[in-house]
Amino acid sequence: MGILVVGSVAFDSVETPFGVVENVLGGSATYFATSASYFADVSLVAVVGEDFPAEHISFLESRNIDLRGLTRSSGKTFSWKGKYGYDLNEAQTLETKLNVFETFKPTIPAEYADAEFLFLANIDPDLQMDVVRQVKNPRVIASDTMNYWISSKAESLKNVIGKVDILIINDAEARQLSQEPNLVKAARQILSLGVKTLIVKRGEYGVLMFTGSNIFAAPAYPLEKVFDPTGAGDTFAGGFMGYLANTGNLSDAGIRQAIIFGSVMASYNVEDFSLDRMRSLTYKEIEERYRSFKAMTYFEGLPESA
Repeated sequence: MGILVVGSVAFDSVETPFGVVENVLGGSATYFATSASYFADVSLVAVVGEDFPAEHISFLESRNIDLRGLTRSSGKTFSWKGKYGYDLNEAQTLETKLNVFETFKPTIPAEYADAEFLFLANIDPDLQMDVVRQVKNPRVIASDTMNYWISSKAESLKNVIGKVDILIINDAEARQLSQEPNLVKAARQILSLGVKTLIVKRGEYGVLMFTGSNIFAAPAYPLEKVFDPTGAGDTFAGGFMGYLANTGNLSDAGIRQAIIFGSVMASYNVEDFSLDRMRSLTYKEIEERYRSFKAMTYFEGLPESA
């Protein structure tokens, strides 16, 4: 089953305690699509400038990502510059240049309008809603957002949340959106907006999933080397949605498995800068780490009473 992602393709400049890179491939849709492409067919809608190099197009095509929805406009590509300290859970934004992304108004090609799985990456919620109107009858709609939209377009964002099946945000965004410091209470408030499943990303502390009747917690995979957490959340979302689209299993058990696959993909992504680790990643490695996750979280039940 195919996935449509609408978001950003960008240049990132990143500094962490372990190195510095300048103008490398980034963007929410890029990370999502690359991760999801290991599991399902992916179509991408985004905009880049005249300066976007052919080598990046070639990389995305090498992952069999459908780029008919990638528009090249006059001007420069969206760019972001950020810095991480030893607390890699939060980036300090040093510079953002929207460039051609400032006037981005996604138009969904007719070939994509029947997509069964739709992911609304981090863009203006009014644009997210416009995309929802253009896709005919998706089986699953999932979305992301950020603190800027929560503070500047709260009502528009709540309208989008009421239309999606799955919301994937981080813990700070969940607290900001709900105005509730306790994540369990925050989740209850967010679910009341109409979304069926809330997934809360917690960086090195893992992931929480909330539905109307269940809570599921998954740890982050313990790593010795974490070079660059940029795009980890979008990579998680790509692995998660990719696995759901691959299996079509939307049961509670299926969603739990998808969360682990999303966590696996994010754990690989942070092992190098930009998408460099994803360029060499194999599906065999993904399966091996999934098994490690299962072994790491397995424990016996209580013995039966005499």
